[in-house]
Amino acid sequence: MKLLTKDLLPEVSVDYFDSSALPEKVLQFGEGNFLRAFVNWMFDAMNRAGKFNGRAVVVQPIDRGMVDMVNDQDGLYTLLLRGIENGEVQQQKRIISSISRGLNPYADWAGYLETARNPEMEVVVSNTTEAGIVHTPEAFEEGKCPNTFPAKVTAWLNERFKTFSGAADKGVVFLPCELINYNGTKLKECVLKYAADWSLGVEFVAWVENACIFLSTLVDRIVPGYPREEIEGILEDLGYEDRIVDTGEIFHLFVIEGDEAAKAKLPLCEVDGLNIVWTQDMQPYRNRKVSILNGAHTSSVLAAFLGGVEAVREMVEDEDFGAYIKKNVYDEIVPALDMDEEEKKQFAAAVMERFLNPFIKHELISISLNSVSKWKVRVLPSVKSYCAKECKVPQGLAFSLAALIAFYKCKAKDDGSYYGVANGAEYPVRDDKEIMEYFADAWERLEVDDLVREVLGKTEFWGEDLNDIRAFTEFVTNCLQFITENGMREAVKKIIKK
Repeated sequence: MKLLTKDLLPEVSVDYFDSSALPEKVLQFGEGNFLRAFVNWMFDAMNRAGKFNGRAVVVQPIDRGMVDMVNDQDGLYTLLLRGIENGEVQQQKRIISSISRGLNPYADWAGYLETARNPEMEVVVSNTTEAGIVHTPEAFEEGKCPNTFPAKVTAWLNERFKTFSGAADKGVVFLPCELINYNGTKLKECVLKYAADWSLGVEFVAWVENACIFLSTLVDRIVPGYPREEIEGILEDLGYEDRIVDTGEIFHLFVIEGDEAAKAKLPLCEVDGLNIVWTQDMQPYRNRKVSILNGAHTSSVLAAFLGGVEAVREMVEDEDFGAYIKKNVYDEIVPALDMDEEEKKQFAAAVMERFLNPFIKHELISISLNSVSKWKVRVLPSVKSYCAKECKVPQGLAFSLAALIAFYKCKAKDDGSYYGVANGAEYPVRDDKEIMEYFADAWERLEVDDLVREVLGKTEFWGEDLNDIRAFTEFVTNCLQFITENGMREAVKKIIKK
């Protein structure tokens, strides 16, 4: 079977657009599954519509990556989008051609800086994980790749500033996709800190401030990535070898907070089929996603996992846990959110439909990572809002905290990892070491009522003392006591009957 390359394109039957003649206009930090199924797919759509006419140079943000695999295929890869829309299974398949090449700055720093001297560069895209946008002081060494992503960006901008003598029209638009609030603002803050650390001068700082645009964004699409379990059948159907096949759900949403000047350089809103929201305030959209989509996950998966369920779709289809997640979403999260009623309900319905996607096996144990911080951000605001509006405890969401405490009943292994036991088998508990140490110790020394009171009082976990929420401590205590005596499934049955 032949490898997918530009020479093979005339022989393939899969839909593709020949963009080989288009210039490099995008510097992209991140060659992973998400960006290739999200932003690169969108650039491909803009190119097909004649709206952007440019390709991306993909930079791997860490010293080990997959740009060699990208280059082996001339930047080409097959994207499969699969899911449920309006109750019907939908599948889309196309070859994405919006990447020109991959670049490793650790091995080719000169080549990296050369991209800064390209006059046609307009956009910088990134997805370096939530930990990527950080400022860690480090000296700039000529000819050496810096460690952090913002430091690499600062060096690149400085090279561009010097090459074009600070020309205002050579500034670029930043489009970060990291899952942190105000990601564009935080990236800019880091760049300016490095500019100060490296004494790059007031003129450079003024150019960054005035000529470059740092947008903040919210991204939403579930991307399972390389379909390892299905790959043989997929390649047989394609008729060619593709080592970087990508998969994602059909649903997508890209919320961008910015002005009209940036919108003109990124004509995403002009392309049919792209779900783009360009706004002056993205916070309502973020609150909706974090509360409903992420909140549904975080408030349900730990209970379902301890109840013997393995994946999101299985959870939604389960008689008990499916009723539980719907109770959380429709009876407690949606009513607590200050947004248009119809908009909230439509988004919630879309979320539940996405959870039923037959092409995505989203394992609950993988979602359990760092559940303490997730509960604080994704569930606690709904608890407080519901209490304020309804003057009573939201039973499903309060139960989710009892389920969290039960899930974190763990012990340490010799290698420093932590584990719990459910349904006769061990499972990994993964969070910050201090958090796991605390729960392992607390479960050893405290009875349930004292345990709940102490956990709820950990202001370093929640940012406040949750014992101050009226009737909350008593309810969580009763739930955890029932869980320990009767098991998770029986406890959930009791909650959904109330």
